Amino acid sequence: MKRGADKRPASVNHGFEDDCVTLPIDVILPLRTLSKSAKSSRKYRQIVASIAQIGIVEPPVVVPNPDKSATWLLLDGHLRIEALKDDGVQEVECLVSTDDEAFTYNRQVSRLAPIQEHRMIRKAIERGVPEEKIAAALDLGTRSIQKKIKLLDGISEEAIAILKDKPATGAVFDALRKMKTMRQIEAAELLVNANNYSVAYVKAILAGTPQAQLVDASKPKKVKGITPEAIARMEQELARLQEGIASIQDTYGQDHLHLTVIKAYVVKLLGNARVVRYLMQTRPEFLSEFQTIAEMESVVPAETE
Repeated sequence: MKRGADKRPASVNHGFEDDCVTLPIDVILPLRTLSKSAKSSRKYRQIVASIAQIGIVEPPVVVPNPDKSATWLLLDGHLRIEALKDDGVQEVECLVSTDDEAFTYNRQVSRLAPIQEHRMIRKAIERGVPEEKIAAALDLGTRSIQKKIKLLDGISEEAIAILKDKPATGAVFDALRKMKTMRQIEAAELLVNANNYSVAYVKAILAGTPQAQLVDASKPKKVKGITPEAIARMEQELARLQEGIASIQDTYGQDHLHLTVIKAYVVKLLGNARVVRYLMQTRPEFLSEFQTIAEMESVVPAETE
């Protein structure tokens, strides 16, 4: 190979055409039928409210109909198109996709985390947008907007950083607010490690928090349906769980390295026809397990990558 060869990166295919197109809504053909309950859903009401206040934020995605007709196939934006139809709108500006795979768009959607929504609302208010207008655009009451504005009051910066892109609801932050800073961080790590942000789980963490780690340490904890003895046992179990997680984290890097080396060795082993033949004749159950290991794309579970 020659030195100084061209190392420029290969060109990247665009997902959309450079320019949007304005199309009559009646030439846009949906690729799926909306359920009967779609128009009564909260999501649909929010879209209607948002369009009424600020118009279309994200254009629908279309692709030319391959049958060469003057129609277009709707890949993404079915609820938006329905909302526009109900509002009597005749045409809409659309993004033109270079790919006709309809499932790709909804599979790749990145949902807005509560902390991100909080920051978005705070930024809008700082720029002079009235709370009433934000509430109308999101189809929420002004009290709900005020709660979202105060979402992170009393929450440590470290806990916020841990949960910044996680689907942690208001109930999570209500519980964290009752804990001292170090316990907030521990609780946030427990939520992330378990990938569980449910109300029940965060209440269990709160119930298992020692009294001294609560903001109001003088006020006895009261959890509906749980006796003081059960709370004490929960505190002990949670402490053991945290110790276990800490011990795993301490050896995680080394264990991952060992597993990677082992996998590479197994792959090399199965590349030897004599070894494979021997295993087939004497230990077929081992061969099956070795093949499974060799075919693994990663030694890390998919949900943790």
